[in-house]
Amino acid sequence: MNISIHTFLFALLANLFFVQSEVFARQSNDVVSRHAGAGRFPLAADVATALVVDDEVEKSVLIATENFQKDVHAVTGQSPDLLEKEDLAGHSHVVVIGVVGKSQIINALEKSGKLDVSMIKGQWEVFHRQVVQQPFPGIDEALVIAGSDPRGAVFGVYELSEQIGVSPWNWWADVPVKPLEELYISTEPFTSAEPSVKYRGVFLNDEDWGLQPWAAKTFEPEIGDIGPKTYAKIFELLLRLKANFIWPAMHPSTKAFFHYPGNAEMAKNYGVVIGTSHAEPMLRNNVDEWDHDVLGDFNYTTNRDQVYNYWDQRVEESQGIDAVYTVGMRGVHDSGMEGAGSTEEAAQLLEKVIQDQRGMLEKHIASDAAVVPQAFTAYKEVLGIYDAGLDLPDDITLVWPDDNYGYIRRLSDADERQRAGGSGVYYHASYWGRPHDYLWLSSTHPALIREEMMKAYRLDARDIWVLNVGDIKPLEYNIQLFMDMAYAVRPFEQPAYVKDHLTAWYKGIFGEQGKTIAEVKWKYYQLAFERRPEFMGWSQTEPTTPVFESAYSPFVAGDEVEKRIGAYQAMEEELQEIKSTMDEEHFPAFYQLAFYPVRGASLMNQKFLYRQKALSYQKEGRLSAADYAALSHAAYDEIVEETAFYNQQLLDGKWNHMMDHAPRRLPVYQDPEIALAKRKPTKHSVGISLERGAMARDKLPVFNNATKRKYFFDLFLKNESEASWEVVSKPDYILLNQSSGVLAPTGQKETRIWVEVDWSKVAPSGSKVNGEIHLEVDGQAESVLVELNNMKEAKGVKFVNDNGQVIIYAENYSHKNTHDQLSWQLIEGLGHSGAVMGTSPLKQASAKGDFEAQASLIYEFYMDERTDKVSIDFQCLPSHPLTKENGLRLGYSVNGGAVQVLDFETHGRSEEWKQNVLRNAAIKTAEGISLKKGLNTLKVFWVDPGLLLDVISVKTGSSLKEGYGLLPETKK
Repeated sequence: MNISIHTFLFALLANLFFVQSEVFARQSNDVVSRHAGAGRFPLAADVATALVVDDEVEKSVLIATENFQKDVHAVTGQSPDLLEKEDLAGHSHVVVIGVVGKSQIINALEKSGKLDVSMIKGQWEVFHRQVVQQPFPGIDEALVIAGSDPRGAVFGVYELSEQIGVSPWNWWADVPVKPLEELYISTEPFTSAEPSVKYRGVFLNDEDWGLQPWAAKTFEPEIGDIGPKTYAKIFELLLRLKANFIWPAMHPSTKAFFHYPGNAEMAKNYGVVIGTSHAEPMLRNNVDEWDHDVLGDFNYTTNRDQVYNYWDQRVEESQGIDAVYTVGMRGVHDSGMEGAGSTEEAAQLLEKVIQDQRGMLEKHIASDAAVVPQAFTAYKEVLGIYDAGLDLPDDITLVWPDDNYGYIRRLSDADERQRAGGSGVYYHASYWGRPHDYLWLSSTHPALIREEMMKAYRLDARDIWVLNVGDIKPLEYNIQLFMDMAYAVRPFEQPAYVKDHLTAWYKGIFGEQGKTIAEVKWKYYQLAFERRPEFMGWSQTEPTTPVFESAYSPFVAGDEVEKRIGAYQAMEEELQEIKSTMDEEHFPAFYQLAFYPVRGASLMNQKFLYRQKALSYQKEGRLSAADYAALSHAAYDEIVEETAFYNQQLLDGKWNHMMDHAPRRLPVYQDPEIALAKRKPTKHSVGISLERGAMARDKLPVFNNATKRKYFFDLFLKNESEASWEVVSKPDYILLNQSSGVLAPTGQKETRIWVEVDWSKVAPSGSKVNGEIHLEVDGQAESVLVELNNMKEAKGVKFVNDNGQVIIYAENYSHKNTHDQLSWQLIEGLGHSGAVMGTSPLKQASAKGDFEAQASLIYEFYMDERTDKVSIDFQCLPSHPLTKENGLRLGYSVNGGAVQVLDFETHGRSEEWKQNVLRNAAIKTAEGISLKKGLNTLKVFWVDPGLLLDVISVKTGSSLKEGYGLLPETKK
């Protein structure tokens, strides 16, 4: 295997960064001790150590200090005094908190030579923590937390809060603190690094079914809306997560952020930066604030003065507020801009709009608009306008959106990366819109978030990261992950780290039980990656369709319906066991962060998969069809019941109205209709159903000595009468899990017989063998054909043809070739198969030709006979070309033939794109391929950076019937 020096050094450095981050994590855990000793500062011993701030301390720093005061009390039961410098008499130890250059106390310590903060001056949101000996007369020691700016000081305070045991999610997810009688802090100095991303925050969106009704009816009824009390809690959460930025809630259910004067004042007090979404220029909320009856059309061509004044008033009002101004113009609410007849006209009009908006900034905020933070989000149709030649001022930050389903549409090319304003990302972990909403549960895989945001970071999108979080709950972990990456990206360079991060987060809350919870949640995200719970109805919206039958089949792949139900139920059982031993203090957090989302997803899957069994089994005349219909309806009832507990009983209704199991009341959330036709009496009371074989033949799949799989057939009642069954005879090489039984209409209405082969009793190798299982079923003679392919051993080859198909997960290549700096990189934890192969490095230009010379993956597999008219499915993740200069292609060659190219790029919201994001897979098929008997070789070539290859499926005309889920590899 050829590995370039560049690839080797990159891997070495990445591993070094990972090790350094792990060392930092251990050091963080060693910061706090419950015991006194050398090198430890007493934060709470006999009494809590007093906190000292300047008399004119910044409001944000004071609020953080007061919260820290409460945090110490929550942990120790002792509440430290909050003092000014003049009140220090009688205190031997103090904690000093301030901002470099603004705090008189910090300045005095620096001037005396007892504190060196030169390393953080002029830095963005950095803090330095150090113990100073004899800082003032009569004071033995001071623990100093100095910020380079107010938020730096705030982050320094909240980091210490987290280290003493107060989670950022203490209030928002009811994560309890661990009581300690005494607290001691390491005297080892510590200086934080600048955050990896400058502005990091959330977009409160689609709040109609959770955050807004909860705030209006439960938390802030005096306002009846999301008001300053609610925003104070949100701002505190953001700062505890070391985030600094917000796009406020803006749906019709909610009044504009500036409608309540206390909202903006609260943002100023907390030091949180305010922005607005892609559809809301200049801090305006068009949905609530643009009154068409009074102001006319939102059209800059025909109604410029009204629109101009509307924006100008808000800019004037926003003086003194830390803000990033969204520039440009769309429709009133997430729609195209009015007043332009073509894309080119829209680009010209937008240039004028932005010029006028910058004039407002220069009139009210700063004499030079270039020093005022501004963002331009290329969302939906705006990307086309931008590409039509929009002349965007260089200092404006380009914000690239994802496609609403977690795949970033585009990032900056080499020229755009030189822009002074840099770039950023607007990313969805919750979404309302076509092809289908996902507003209920957290269903975006952490590995996908890591991959896409790390891709953005590597292409220098480091100025703004905004996460659409919907109602905040139940996206707690995804928010934590996103903000941790945005603040300190380095450990996430390693794909495997995201799973470690998930485990560490849950263990930090639940101790050793957290490891099991994390394992369950990883499986939960993996199952959601295959199909989100909200997509299980196979319905769509905009326009809204009814639910359809599931593509999961109970007749293939070992009954993929039952396997998926079983996977969810196994997770439920693990959590039920933990729930039964969970202490009362941790239960609320456990319920919110693990139990409800897993159970909700499990029940949603049961609702539709049992429905599918009912419909499928009805067609066979099974008596049990009605039972599965009842299970489907019961799952719906349990979702309603579980959600009622979340809202009304958990913590005596603290979160009442926060959780809605049926946002937008879409068909997928309703009790499903299951129309079962009236059964007709049949001559035979028992039916036989076989796991589906190849083509349309009603037979079991062929048993293969290389893969050694087992298959099933079912016996089921068709009438309301008891029936017995028995295996009369079979070859001795056929193994069954049962050989007789009784079916009863009031008991077991069906049974499954698993068929395996004892290959040691089958000879000779290289032959095809047919056998039969003979049964007597309710007095009738029945038989099941068992066909064996006892193929010759394929030495040195891992993958073989089994039932007309070869399934290979991309990571399991036979050989890999690099070329120059090009390579295929393993990305663990991602994709349907659990790992994908990605083309890197990302900044490399696309290949222009000579594909045979590019980096390649080589897959070898064995065919037991020559086969023509073969197709090969290449399944990738439905990502998009990295930049406008790139495509999204791969090359392939079979048995040394000419290289062919497949293009995975989709355009707009085409039907292909819709299906891709609903299934998290982009599939392109190569057809008309001939394979020889014996060893065959498939080469996959590097063509464009950023492509993510997941599964390769070779299919002949006799391939097995397919369902929906991931098929196992056909390997020995």
